[in-house]
Amino acid sequence: MTPADAQTLLADHFAPWVLDLNLSVAEIGESHALTRLPLTPRLARVGGIVCGQALAAQADTTMILALAGYVGDFVPAGTVTLDTQFLRPGSGTAILCHATIIRAGKTLAFARADLRAEESGKPVATVTATLALP
Repeated sequence: MTPADAQTLLADHFAPWVLDLNLSVAEIGESHALTRLPLTPRLARVGGIVCGQALAAQADTTMILALAGYVGDFVPAGTVTLDTQFLRPGSGTAILCHATIIRAGKTLAFARADLRAEESGKPVATVTATLALP
């Protein structure tokens, strides 16, 4: 699967409000995906930092894309748990999210995502999820 393939999956299978984040798929592999979230005034909260809801949505979406890379196609998985630790305010021009599938079984997949400020490389958040497979 190529980043262009994953970008098409994103456009075809995700809710319009997720698409409004303008995520771009920079990488996709057999067990990982990397997305870029451009920071715009629409995503800013008080103080000009990106809101946590946008970061959680980026992580969740990137983990589903990593699952697509793992399986080789889109999987309509449901998020069972999403545990997010916000480490520092997200600021700058973009946030990069690298998600990895840790393990995938018949009914559940386990994923982890690390979010970093694009310019500084500093960690912004770390996220783990359990995904229910159809």
